[in-house]
Amino acid sequence: MTEPARVSWTVLLPVKVLARAKSRLAVLAGPRRWELALAMASDTVAAVVGCPEVARVVVVTSDPVAGEQLAALGAVVVPDVHAGPAGLDGLRRHRVEQHQVEQQQVGDGSQDALNAALLHGAAVASRRWPGTGLAALTADLPALRPAELAAALRAVAEVAGTGQAARQAGNGTAFVPDAAGVGTTLYAAVSSGDFRPAFGGASRARHAMAGAAELAFDGVLNGVPGLRRDVDTADDLRAAVALGAGFRTTALAAELFADA
Repeated sequence: MTEPARVSWTVLLPVKVLARAKSRLAVLAGPRRWELALAMASDTVAAVVGCPEVARVVVVTSDPVAGEQLAALGAVVVPDVHAGPAGLDGLRRHRVEQHQVEQQQVGDGSQDALNAALLHGAAVASRRWPGTGLAALTADLPALRPAELAAALRAVAEVAGTGQAARQAGNGTAFVPDAAGVGTTLYAAVSSGDFRPAFGGASRARHAMAGAAELAFDGVLNGVPGLRRDVDTADDLRAAVALGAGFRTTALAAELFADA
């Protein structure tokens, strides 16, 4: 069996304006919610930057504080202009192609904005680095390890790439579901032309119905717990800390839980 073709990966992370991020953590974090969102995004970016399979990390955000800190960690920051033509036109094309799926899972405005931001970042990446593979990652994975992401991206290249084992399943795309088995934490396309993210809500079903291959590690993805552990609630945060979250998230979580 031949080895899958080596892929140069650009990883895209959308980061909301911090004041509006992680509303479900308001009960725990209160006015420090923006700090927690930034800590988790920073730990996520640091892990991605440390992944040997990743050529570059692109953060899509319009928040100046997040942009400055994440750029200092090694990310390329692209302003979030998803309300402009590049993002919305791509989103409209995506919705036409996903019409049957959208009839079952209609996204809200927040979901639309997230996917439009990713499409805008993908358009920028495709212009600046032609031929790059694109991987979208949620920015709330503070327990992510570089080795986990590397294993996932190698699996994408094998399942959805251009080698002998490629396209056994999917349409050039693959994804990793979250720990709850409902959402998605990673969605990747070996070719930028195949990149059609459908994050938000029950995105696992939407990505699967769109033809993306679901990656399997040890049968039930147990081999990449940090990659699957996104954080939306206080219980999620406890689980991420138990897995070994990055130092920024761990330190702030200790303060928040002590005050709770």
